[in-house]
Amino acid sequence: MTIRTILVDDESLAIQGLELRLQEHEDVEIIDKCSNGREAIRSIKTHKPDLVFLDIQMPGFDGFSVVQGLMEVEPPLFVFVTAYSDHAIRAFEAQAMDYLMKPVEPARLADTLDRVRQRLSEKRGVEEIEKLKEVLAEVAPDAADEIAASSVDGEMASSRFEKLINIKDRGQIFRVDVDTIERIDAAGDYMCIYTGDNTLILRETMKDLEKRLDPRRFQRVHRSTIVNLDLVRQVKPHTNGECFLVLDSGAQVKVSRSYRDVVARFVH
Repeated sequence: MTIRTILVDDESLAIQGLELRLQEHEDVEIIDKCSNGREAIRSIKTHKPDLVFLDIQMPGFDGFSVVQGLMEVEPPLFVFVTAYSDHAIRAFEAQAMDYLMKPVEPARLADTLDRVRQRLSEKRGVEEIEKLKEVLAEVAPDAADEIAASSVDGEMASSRFEKLINIKDRGQIFRVDVDTIERIDAAGDYMCIYTGDNTLILRETMKDLEKRLDPRRFQRVHRSTIVNLDLVRQVKPHTNGECFLVLDSGAQVKVSRSYRDVVARFVH
């Protein structure tokens, strides 16, 4: 898999430095370099890259203006590269893959590219499935219907759900791997996200957050609680048809009678 990449920065030395670091990653192909935002928008629309490393502070169109100028097309993945840390929150709000500080550290760049590879692999997997379904619809419509009916519960559905969630908490941005989320408690329009060693606050409704998580793993067990089923270690019966789930951390979460069908997954 080749990652077709465009570099955007008004400082030629910054582009040269990033280009030098990217040479260590053989799957990264630099297809263009731009010195301002207007050039970047034209180049991205023309070349349709997989990835763009984008400086934020540039004369004329800044990095955020570039992102806004691509709203009518399918955008690439963006990694913001800047000398100013105070843009971090806005960068993640613009759905950037990552935010790198100048001078870019090789280890941080490698971590970023690993996430890029994962995201592109998921995206291309979905595209291949869609192409296959289009061909099947033409030559074997019955098989296409069967795949469509079964895909909701299969692996093909998994790419629709979040792998990482950006959480703005106490003036910082935390990138949380959903695999580490043990449980989520609702408090009005705020969610308390519990991981193995941390508790973060996310401003979002329970209903909206549920749509972002894979229901095969994350299930509501109470009107205000979601648990990661992979991290349930014990089921303890309680009175009136209720029970408690004991999680990896030792925390106990009550399952109300309305959600007792969730418990059935552990006893059959």
